[in-house]
Amino acid sequence: MDLELSKTLQNTVDKLSEKFADSFVKVYQSTGDTFILVEPHNIVEICRYLKEELHYIYLNDIFGIDRFTLEERFEVVYNLISLRSREKLFLKVRLPEEEPVMDSITDVWKSASWMEREVYDMFGVKFNNHPDFRRIFMPEDYNYYPLRKEFPLLGIPGSIELPNSTPDTE
Repeated sequence: MDLELSKTLQNTVDKLSEKFADSFVKVYQSTGDTFILVEPHNIVEICRYLKEELHYIYLNDIFGIDRFTLEERFEVVYNLISLRSREKLFLKVRLPEEEPVMDSITDVWKSASWMEREVYDMFGVKFNNHPDFRRIFMPEDYNYYPLRKEFPLLGIPGSIELPNSTPDTE
């Protein structure tokens, strides 16, 4: 498959594949965006290299995906932007269903803190070395992850106290 990458993106892909050959899985395009799939073990070094050497200084978003597959069920996707070249790329990591754990990139981008916490809260992906690893939306003792595919659409009855939906008539 031939990719139609800009010179800057092609340069980025070439440098990443050369420097992190043991972590580099593949590059593909979808809907006009470029995706680079890497192994999770070097994610901090890859992100630091993208930021400091290749000028992808803006971490726009981190989000999770439940692929609902037998292998590598979860994806963590980093939406990165180079303000210098005005290029955007998505860096992806796949994790297993059993113990989805990877390193935090909060040492590279402090803004990753809340986004990683959200991925944990909704999908159950844990981030090692996170400076403040607490749930954001759900109670700390909540044992479920609402954006996983097996989570019931109406929630789990009795798992969380809901506010009274009937108005007081006193």
